[in-house]
Amino acid sequence: MEAYKDFAGVYDIFMDDAPYEQWADFAADVIERYGISRPAQNREMDTAAADGEMSGMRPEEILRSERDLVVELGCGTGTLTELLYRKGYDVIGIDSSEEMLAQAIKKRDRTGSGILYLCQDMRELDLYSTAGTILSVCDSINYLLQDEDILDTFRLVNQFLYPGGLFFFDFNTVYKYETVIGDTTIAENRDNCGFIWENYYHDKEHVNEYDLTVFVQEDEERELFRRFSETHYQRGFTLDEMSGFVKDSGMKLLAALDADTHGEPGQCSERIYMICRKG
Repeated sequence: MEAYKDFAGVYDIFMDDAPYEQWADFAADVIERYGISRPAQNREMDTAAADGEMSGMRPEEILRSERDLVVELGCGTGTLTELLYRKGYDVIGIDSSEEMLAQAIKKRDRTGSGILYLCQDMRELDLYSTAGTILSVCDSINYLLQDEDILDTFRLVNQFLYPGGLFFFDFNTVYKYETVIGDTTIAENRDNCGFIWENYYHDKEHVNEYDLTVFVQEDEERELFRRFSETHYQRGFTLDEMSGFVKDSGMKLLAALDADTHGEPGQCSERIYMICRKG
């Protein structure tokens, strides 16, 4: 069963308490501290670059537009993408789910942002240029279940990064799936929708399977709800494993941080940020 189909329509409802503003601020801080991308000073130039209308731009302007480009892998419904755009970055959002991107495009239509969205599998990343920053947060990397999936993705990221460019991503650890989430059931009820999230942890593969059942009200007067289900799979990684993938892809690891404390990761870290540079 393909993930993020029907769920895309209610995803933002259940993610309304996610700290997107904090994630955007932290991403901007990481870019400022370690990266080469800078917020655009001329929105018209950025829009032209995003549309491919570079014929009137000088070579140094074209290079600067690539250096300042930020690409988000696994952008989902575009909430973080929009926040990065508001911070002045020229942004491309990439996701493999057409349904999630449809929600992102609705947001773009409402805000009038100049974000370009592409429907791509990150394992087959294909950009029209290099990018100064590529990022992926909210455990999108954990959907890559095989070693070769990780390496294929990271090698493509390294290929499309501008010289000196930054790759910033997070991942859920084996500890989180094994100890915190695995084999638990989570349920949440809202006014017009609810979900049941059943987790099954497969220890040998370090894969967490979660069966998601969602109920959405479609007829308020008759109190009729539509029920649908999706199954998602995510793989947990250790810091050593992920560091090895970064190295084998040709990139250099600059820092690894506990996502909650922003300090050094430990054995009980549930999510880890990785900050890498093009090799």
